[in-house]
Amino acid sequence: MDEFDFINKITPKKRNHPNIKMGIGDDAAIYRPDSEKDQVVCVDTMVEGVHFLKHLSTPYEIGYKALAVNISDIAAMGGVPLYYLVAISIPNTWKESELIDIFQGMNEIASHYNMSLIGGDTVSTSKDLVVTVTVIGEVEQNVRTLRSEAEDGDIVFVTGTVGDSSAGLDILLGKYVIDDASIKEYLIERHKRPTPQVKAGRIISSVKRASLNDISDGLASELHEIAESSRVGIMINEEDLPISQELSQIKQTCDITKWMFYGGEDFELVGTTSPESWEQLKRLCNEQSIKITKIGYVSKKYTGVFLMKNDKDGEPLHKSGFNHFKK
Repeated sequence: MDEFDFINKITPKKRNHPNIKMGIGDDAAIYRPDSEKDQVVCVDTMVEGVHFLKHLSTPYEIGYKALAVNISDIAAMGGVPLYYLVAISIPNTWKESELIDIFQGMNEIASHYNMSLIGGDTVSTSKDLVVTVTVIGEVEQNVRTLRSEAEDGDIVFVTGTVGDSSAGLDILLGKYVIDDASIKEYLIERHKRPTPQVKAGRIISSVKRASLNDISDGLASELHEIAESSRVGIMINEEDLPISQELSQIKQTCDITKWMFYGGEDFELVGTTSPESWEQLKRLCNEQSIKITKIGYVSKKYTGVFLMKNDKDGEPLHKSGFNHFKK
């Protein structure tokens, strides 16, 4: 495979943004930022054998998810994704057609959010495929949906449902067997093709104050990050946690707690806001048919995250989830 021929094949035929002055084709990209907005930048890496297995996901699905997880980080900042760059390390076990499919998968979700590919890097490697994606977005200068924004008395909320992606992964790995084909397909799809909550993030960023995190490493881990950054306690009502109809059917025969709290990769948003802003947020999300659920509250009387069951005193919800440096 010729590197430059490959780059030509994956280079988009058009630019989605007029403020791109130089995209792919020179030593670096040039774009003109909006002077009234702040730039938001994030980067994420997916490694073969760690984040995906070639025999369980198509190249198209791998590419789709590689970009989706970065878009989700922009959503958690209340921002709009604009551009992305891809650095890909390629072993000789991957065919050119498969690599092009990876970029086609990215292109699908990029088109949905009107994003442009503006550069990256291609290198060879001896063993596993590595895909690193950088996304650049923007947000209004007054918006700060930071983890440190939670305050005493805040409502804790989450978008969508939790636990689906982790359940889908366990089904793929053969750790959980299910006969119902429709439930199986739904949960696997939720794992392979997550939906970044950009619209919800934009709505949340419009209220007076909010903290946000995207659920990548598990709900418990994300809640602890907010509690630690804001130096508050978070009380969660287990009965209020939203789960899909598909997961609720499994609940009768399987303990879904680990999927809900520790599985991760739902890429929904979890956060806090004042009781007054919560009422506004509920209304705005309802108008856009976005599911958002109150799951608890913030208290400065405590430190950490606590799980309340049947209105009883809370028990500590341990900070656990996916961590690259723990076995």
